[in-house]
Amino acid sequence: MIIRQQADSKSYSWIILIVLALMWGSSFILIKRGLVALGPGSVGALRILAASIFLLIPAISKAKYIKSKHILPLLTVGFAGSFLPAFLFAKAQTQLDSAVAGVLNAVTPLWVIGIGILVFKQRITIRIFAGMLIGFAGTAWLVLAGSQGNVMVNIYAFLIIGATVCYGVNVNLIKFKLSDLDALTITSVSMAMVGPIAAAFLFLKTDFMYVMSNDPHAWWSLGAVGLLGIMGTAVALVLFNKLVHITNPVFASSVTYLIPIVALIWGIIDGEKLFIGQIAGMVLILAGVFIANRR
Repeated sequence: MIIRQQADSKSYSWIILIVLALMWGSSFILIKRGLVALGPGSVGALRILAASIFLLIPAISKAKYIKSKHILPLLTVGFAGSFLPAFLFAKAQTQLDSAVAGVLNAVTPLWVIGIGILVFKQRITIRIFAGMLIGFAGTAWLVLAGSQGNVMVNIYAFLIIGATVCYGVNVNLIKFKLSDLDALTITSVSMAMVGPIAAAFLFLKTDFMYVMSNDPHAWWSLGAVGLLGIMGTAVALVLFNKLVHITNPVFASSVTYLIPIVALIWGIIDGEKLFIGQIAGMVLILAGVFIANRR
């Protein structure tokens, strides 16, 4: 019976992992569609606002479980796990193809390990260290791979690297500081905390209302970002936080193995081109993540 339960739990974990890969792997093309009419600030703020509205009722019902010790970690999770990455990815994809953005995102597990070591005193082995070095070498290579195959520093890639650092902080906080809260509570309440900030930014600091009134493509972009916020942020974060709880931070963050595959497929469908230097960087990143996570 115990063996059967363990097998069912493992299968359940893999199902969540694959669903997450499909959702998050598709998020880069949705960001690209959102940027057709909307600016990166509008895309980032609208994504967070849509997710927070979708999760508002659960947030209200779950608020009774929040204690004072949870407030700062939840606020940090809201910013590091959702708010800041939403803006960083949107800005980065004004100059990066969605496929490249999806692969750069694969460095997340390395930051999960690194932050776990530095902040939460997790152990490191030679294999993990080697994997991290290879992965970060691939990241550096991808940063230096220009859009036409030439060598140049693409500063926009650093925005995605910054987002992956945020994700590394987020995963470790959920596992080590919020383990007594369920996934829906963590996601809904943390989104409720940052949702009003996103709304204020959207309506006071962007040209969102003007674009919606004057750009014929605006409603298509709005639909793409709305779908991104609900499925790629709200629903996906609930599933991800659940996965962190029932497995471990490294397994949960290994969803980034699969995200690049989905992102690359969408990129090819959308006519994006990849060059040898970019492909080499992608291979190194995935190899490093695989080595660091292999048991």
